[in-house]
Amino acid sequence: MSEEKKIVIVNSRGLDDERSSVAWSIANTAVASGIKTTVFLVSSGVDWARKGAADAAQLNPLDPKMSEMIDNVIQSGGEILVCPPCAKVRGYTEDCFIEGTILAGAPALLERIMAGAESVSL
Repeated sequence: MSEEKKIVIVNSRGLDDERSSVAWSIANTAVASGIKTTVFLVSSGVDWARKGAADAAQLNPLDPKMSEMIDNVIQSGGEILVCPPCAKVRGYTEDCFIEGTILAGAPALLERIMAGAESVSL
């Protein structure tokens, strides 16, 4: 019996950085491939989980809209974790974030990695 494949994608890039699009593309490919996917948003990456923030964003014209990629990860069973100190320093509270996100810090990230998840950082 094979072990479930897992990945954690750490995204520290915000609304103005095309590398964010790469992170969400990887996450979408992972969930579509049946890989248990966690996106961990840190630094300016936490903006992606703010209500309404991704609605008009399309950093790469060849990719779907960012809000569609984020929604797809959530709807496909992926996790989106938001770094609590990163949110707090920006004045964000739990109410600021889209449904399906979880405020969770480094211990949650490390727990997933120690449980066998591969990790990618952007």
